[in-house]
Amino acid sequence: MEFNTQTSRSIQQIKTPALFVGVYTEGGLGETAKLINHASNGAVEAVLKHEFKAAAGSMIDLRTLPGVRAERVVLVGLGPKEKFSGNTLSRAHAAIAGYCSDASLAEAVSTLLEEPCPATTLRHSAQLAATAAGNATYKYTTTLSKDKRPAAATLKKLTFTIDKPNAKQVDEGLRHGAAIAQGLSLTRELGNLPANICTPTYLGNQAKQLAKEHKSITVEVLERKQLEALKMNAFLSVAAGSDQPPRFIVLKYSHGSDKKKHKSEGPVVLVGKGVTFDTGGISLKPGAGMDEMKFDMCGAASVLGVFKAVAEMGLDTELIGLIPATENMPNGQATKPGDVVTSMSGQTIEILNTDAEGRLILCDALTYAERFEPALVVDIATLTGACIVALGNFNSGLYATDDALAEDLLGAGRRALDTAWRMPLDDEYQDLLKSNFADMANIGGPAAGSVTAACFLSRYTKAYRWAHLDIAGTAWLKGGKDKGASGRPVPMLCQFLIERQAATNAH
Repeated sequence: MEFNTQTSRSIQQIKTPALFVGVYTEGGLGETAKLINHASNGAVEAVLKHEFKAAAGSMIDLRTLPGVRAERVVLVGLGPKEKFSGNTLSRAHAAIAGYCSDASLAEAVSTLLEEPCPATTLRHSAQLAATAAGNATYKYTTTLSKDKRPAAATLKKLTFTIDKPNAKQVDEGLRHGAAIAQGLSLTRELGNLPANICTPTYLGNQAKQLAKEHKSITVEVLERKQLEALKMNAFLSVAAGSDQPPRFIVLKYSHGSDKKKHKSEGPVVLVGKGVTFDTGGISLKPGAGMDEMKFDMCGAASVLGVFKAVAEMGLDTELIGLIPATENMPNGQATKPGDVVTSMSGQTIEILNTDAEGRLILCDALTYAERFEPALVVDIATLTGACIVALGNFNSGLYATDDALAEDLLGAGRRALDTAWRMPLDDEYQDLLKSNFADMANIGGPAAGSVTAACFLSRYTKAYRWAHLDIAGTAWLKGGKDKGASGRPVPMLCQFLIERQAATNAH
């Protein structure tokens, strides 16, 4: 979708199929609503008094208002004025995109960026608006027959009215928001694809396609023999039961002054769990809901989505992506409970449960990350059902060995409306991973399952600053008509990288 700005102050003179204007509960007129109300001889006030309560995200359209050139003025409810926030603005623009698609409108104008939003900058407000509108136009159609496919979103251009002095910062915010929306679309599409299409090989090919589209990205895809040479035996133990060959995808992004203004800092490394289908292996999962295990590669999909967004934004940063991709299947060659494997780090693991496979592929990837001498590493994984028990489907679980890194990620999540909650990583939990037959077990029993999974991973991260995002509860919407990949935590990670670049530039 195309986003642009218009600096005309004569709102009532704008000719457009739809002009979106914000109003508040209890009859509160937004800045542009006052102009439209005056031009239309009080038509807006009359609607607010008798028909429209202006609840956040609600809408009502007014056709052919006198004194207004727009074909329709759509009043957008913003809720109580004192609670107007970036979240309200985001919800409103998602609703605007939905309205335009339902009404088959190819273009429209939003005046909502002219509403003062004290909790966020205008640039960031523009980013949130563009992200929400762009993300709302995504529809999954790939495996539907032509006559069953929903109509494509028709909204092609959304224009924002602004004051002229604010044009530069709004344009930058819209550009960032549009890029994040593209990253979300890629992540959601990969997550939604069935596992017979989205195999490890397919993920590798998608990474190569990204590199073809963006000169700032390079990709290397390692195959089984190379993984054996690297002694990634924990990763390979998960792949042992599948006919689909494993892939280890290495992405590199560099742009601008990537030769490093601060040569002491290494790249940011993102590691994404890429289990393209998880049966549980020999520790077989129950059949009910197993179809959703195609989403077990959403960590990998989010890494690809972030690379897409960062390349579109042209961020001045150095970024590495590592994706161990495999299926977890049961066959005669599959790893068995009680087997012991030696990870790339040299540490041995007793595999008590083959359904605790994500940590086995991630631990070798985290060891591989050391060669890049990273400034920090963040892994993203649909790792544990225990995280859903602890946090539900609203916050991702965040673990970190560095308080400053944790705060930066938490803050970025709040500002991106993609929140996380920090979970404990106390040393006492490590005792739950003791094994009589190896350096550690891959599970720690029923208590604190998400915590012990993070403790397991932490044993492979001594060489750098590290954070772990458990997105088992947030990576996809479970069941119902809205079932499908959410794209999280692409907004959080993009916001983190945007803010990291801004901090570097400031110094």
